[in-house]
Amino acid sequence: MIFSPNINNLVSDSVMLRRECCKCCALGLRLQAQRESCDPPRGLGETCSHALLTCCEGTGTTNHSAAREKTHPRATSPPRRVPEGPERQAFSLEEVEDTENMVETVEGLEDVDECSVYAGQLCHHQCVNTQGSYVCVCFPGFILQPDGIHCMQQVMDDDERGLKEDDVLAASPRPAETTTTPPPDLPDPCEGNGHCAQHCHPVEGRAHCSCFPGFSLMPDGRSCEDINECTLGAHSCGPGFDCINTAGSFSCRARLRCPGGFTQDSRGQCVDIDECRTVTQPCSPGFNCINTIGSYTCQRKIILCGRGYHSSPDGTRCIDIDECESGVHRCGEGQICHNLPGTYRCDCHPGYQYDTYRRTCVDVNECWRYSGRLCAQTCENTPGSYRCSCTAGFTLSSDGKSCEDVNECLNSPCSHECVNVYGSYQCYCRQGYYLREDAHTCEDIDECAQSVGHLCAYKCVNVPGSYNCACPEHGYSMAPNRRSCHDIDECAVGAHNCTAGETCYNIHGGFRCLSFSCPTNYRRAADTRCERISCSNFVECQNSPVRITYYQLSFQTNIIVPALIFRMGPSPAYTSDNIVISIIRGNEDGYFSPRKLNAYTGAIYLQRQLPQPRDFLLDVEMKLWRQGTFTTFLARIYIFITANVV
Repeated sequence: MIFSPNINNLVSDSVMLRRECCKCCALGLRLQAQRESCDPPRGLGETCSHALLTCCEGTGTTNHSAAREKTHPRATSPPRRVPEGPERQAFSLEEVEDTENMVETVEGLEDVDECSVYAGQLCHHQCVNTQGSYVCVCFPGFILQPDGIHCMQQVMDDDERGLKEDDVLAASPRPAETTTTPPPDLPDPCEGNGHCAQHCHPVEGRAHCSCFPGFSLMPDGRSCEDINECTLGAHSCGPGFDCINTAGSFSCRARLRCPGGFTQDSRGQCVDIDECRTVTQPCSPGFNCINTIGSYTCQRKIILCGRGYHSSPDGTRCIDIDECESGVHRCGEGQICHNLPGTYRCDCHPGYQYDTYRRTCVDVNECWRYSGRLCAQTCENTPGSYRCSCTAGFTLSSDGKSCEDVNECLNSPCSHECVNVYGSYQCYCRQGYYLREDAHTCEDIDECAQSVGHLCAYKCVNVPGSYNCACPEHGYSMAPNRRSCHDIDECAVGAHNCTAGETCYNIHGGFRCLSFSCPTNYRRAADTRCERISCSNFVECQNSPVRITYYQLSFQTNIIVPALIFRMGPSPAYTSDNIVISIIRGNEDGYFSPRKLNAYTGAIYLQRQLPQPRDFLLDVEMKLWRQGTFTTFLARIYIFITANVV
C-alpha cells in the first residue's frame, strides 16, 4: 500500500531511520575492527550503506554522500512462496526497485525483524535487520556470494596473506625473534551439504543445519519436518476460504456457498433443508407443511366431520355438537336430555329409555350402553336387565360375569402334540411332518419333492419324518457327509475282471478293460505308444504315422460345452513348424471338432452335450510340416462319457 508523505509519516520515518543508522553503523565498526573491506553488502540499501561506510572508514564525507541523501531505503519484499515442483514449495526473496517519493512506513506500525521471525532460514552465516528488510553478512575469512545469502571462504595468495599478517602484527605488540605462521585452511564441514537434510552452513568450523522456509528443524538437529500453517494459524486465508496444508507451504480454497433453503453436509455438498422438520410451526394452525426443493409450502387442511360433529374454529379437528345445549333435541316433557358423542339421549326411568321415533320409553339395552363393563365376554340383554355368557373354550364362573378357560388338550384332540392356549388349543407336528388343513392331523413331509435346493448329490429317498440320500447301485459309495457320492476306483481296489493282457481304466461309476496292440510294421515302444519300423517309399513315409499313441479321457454328461478336452503338438516345437490336425475316425455323429490354436498346437473340442453316457474311440491325425517335409502322428483317444453323479 502506498501513502502520500505527511508530517506524521516524516516523524515516524525519522525515528526509524535513526534506529536503522545505529544498526548499520555498528556493522561498519565491526568490519573496521576485523579489518575487513568497508564495501556495503549487496541489497543493504543506500541509507544503511552510507551509515556503514561512515563508521567503517572513520569519516563523514565520502564520494558516496550524494547518493545517500535519500531518506528512504530500498524496499525488500517479505518472503513469498514460489513453486519448486508438483508437491513442494519454498520461500524466496525478490528485490523491489527503489521508487522515488515512496514511503514504506505507516504511522503506528513498526519494522518487522525478519532475522528473528525467520531465524536460521534467511542467511548462510549472520542476518542483520534493516528498516523494512534485512541483509546477510559473513564471518571473518568468508566472502558474501552474489546471491546475497551464501558465504564462501576467502582464498588469498601468498602476498595477500603476508600483507594481512603484517597488518595484524603492526597493530599489536609481539615479542622479538617470534614469527607467526598462518593457520592452514580448514576443510569445509558443509561439503556435500554435510549431514543436513536441507541447508548446511559452517559455524566455527562445524556444520550447522537449518531448514527451508515452511519447514522446522527436528530434535535430531539435521532432519526437517513440514510446518502445518493451517493448524498453527500461520496462514493468510481469509473468510470464505479453507486452508489446505502442503509440503513447505499452504493453499487457500474457496468454500462452497449454498443458496437459501440449502445447507452443507459433512462432505461439503449443498443439500436441501427440510423446513417442515427443522422449523418450529412453519405453517399456521389448520395448514399442512409440504417440503419443496429449497423451500416449503403450506396447504390448508381439509377435514370432514360426521353427523353430530362439526370442525373446530382452527379447522384442525372435529368436535361434538351438544344437541341438548343448542336445543335441537326432541326429548318430550318430563324427560332429561343427555348429550352423547355425536348424538344425545332422552332419559326415562331406570332400565328404560325414550324412543324418539315412537315417542315412548323403551327397554334400555344395558349390554350396549355399558359395553365391556358388565360381562367378561358376552352380554345378552333382557327386559329391564341383562345376562352374561361365555364364548367357546370358556365356561361361566360362579360370579355370573367372569369366564374361565377350558383345557381342551385333556381330551387329546391332536394326532401329535397339543398345547392349550387361552380360550382354545393348538396342534403341533413333530419334525418332518406338517399340519393338515383340519388343524388336527399331521402328515409326513416329502422333503425330496418340496426341496428348493439339492438335498442329495444323486438321489433323495423320502422316509417318514425325514429323508435319506442314495448313490447308484454300482460304482459309487456314500461320502461321510451322507449327501455326496464317491466314485469307487475298481482298478485300484481290484474289483474288476480285466485279463492279464488288458489294462484296467477307472471311470466314474465303473471301469473299462483296454487292450493296446500295434499294427503291422510297428513295434511297441511303451505301454501306450507304437513306433513305425520302416516305410517303403517317400509317399508312404509322409502319409503313414511315424508314431501311434493311445490316450484315455473321462467326462460326465453335465460338462459345459464347448470344452477343450485334448491338445496335440510337436515336442520340441520350432518357430518354422506348421501343423494340420484332423479327426479321421470315430466322429461320425459330429460331437467333436478339431481346432488349430497356433502354428504348432492343435486341439480337440467337445461341441455338444450328450444326453446319456457313451464311449468313443477317436483317431486324431496331426501332420507336421518341418523343413519342407510332412511327418504324420496319430493319437488314438478313448473318451468315456459317464452319468452325472456329484
